[in-house]
Amino acid sequence: MEKPTLIINGKRLDGRDPSTMREIKISVNPIKNAAGSAYIEWGNNKIVSAIYGPREALPRHTQDLNKAVIKCRYTMAPFSSLEEHGRPGMNRRAIEISKVTREVFENVVLTDLFPGTEINIFIEVLQSDGGTRAAGITCASVALAASGIPMRDMPFAVSVGKAEDTLILDMDKIEDNYSTADMPIAVNPRTKEINLLQMDGELTSEEIHRGIEMVIKAGEIISKIQKDALLDHYQEIEERI
Repeated sequence: MEKPTLIINGKRLDGRDPSTMREIKISVNPIKNAAGSAYIEWGNNKIVSAIYGPREALPRHTQDLNKAVIKCRYTMAPFSSLEEHGRPGMNRRAIEISKVTREVFENVVLTDLFPGTEINIFIEVLQSDGGTRAAGITCASVALAASGIPMRDMPFAVSVGKAEDTLILDMDKIEDNYSTADMPIAVNPRTKEINLLQMDGELTSEEIHRGIEMVIKAGEIISKIQKDALLDHYQEIEERI
């Protein structure tokens, strides 16, 4: 496929401005046998996350007697994408995303409260359209909050890219494929601490700073959606009681 022009007259192919995100919807606890779960629709992405634990860490040699061990598994359903990313199983990309996602939550979960245990974070991509690592982190964050496992903060994530010399927020799959840079970032909203920053391609130091500013500003919207989803869920429970 010939490289498309990603920005025409200041607008992206889907009509968004460079700093506009796709629509985000989150629901809480769709999986009843999990300690906590969440489902997110972020643009055309559809992702579910489930939390299990704290429970005894197995096999025993993985135990840490001083804190809980966090294990994360990010996978894409084989029907989620026509590209090779949608292959079933733990391919190289899935292993890498699982690792960085685990590290995000190791920085916020109060693991020292649960020595000798493990906390399992599962993220399953049901439909993929770019930015699944950021959407998965955002979804898992809500699932962890729903589980009642104590956290210092509730992280969100979103990516910034570069197309036609313009920084663009929250890239879809076409933009992801043909942009000249992609920088997914996870942030702890209360402290504005960056919990994850990766980059493919090249950005100047000025562009990196501007990209981070775009992400933090977008985080005000994302964090509100996360909190509102949890509040709506508990209000529904309260109304049923």
